[in-house]
Amino acid sequence: MINQPIVVWAEIPVKSLEAGAAFYDAVFGYTSQVDRSGPAPMVLLNGAGDTVGANLCEGETATGNIIHFAVPDTCEDAANRVTQAGGKVLTDPITIPPGRFVMALDPDGNQIGLFQPHEAA
Repeated sequence: MINQPIVVWAEIPVKSLEAGAAFYDAVFGYTSQVDRSGPAPMVLLNGAGDTVGANLCEGETATGNIIHFAVPDTCEDAANRVTQAGGKVLTDPITIPPGRFVMALDPDGNQIGLFQPHEAA
């Protein structure tokens, strides 16, 4: 595994992307933009999509913040460990530009992401 931070991404559920962006921009001095171009509208806080960062996601059914953790091997291996340890895997691996991730629940119902970075070329 490459030298990688343990926490690689965070998702903060909000009822309104515009109101959420205004709050975080005011508190931290960010300049964030609402992006409704894809299937999952979001706000990349301070536009930081190419580094460790966070986004706001919109929805009434949000259960809380989601933290994405780097895994030492593959998404599939990590997903197997989640199941063996009493958690629940929610998705198949999802590919994004920096790597792949799987969504899961820990035994207490906290949603987490399991992130596998692409290998450096």
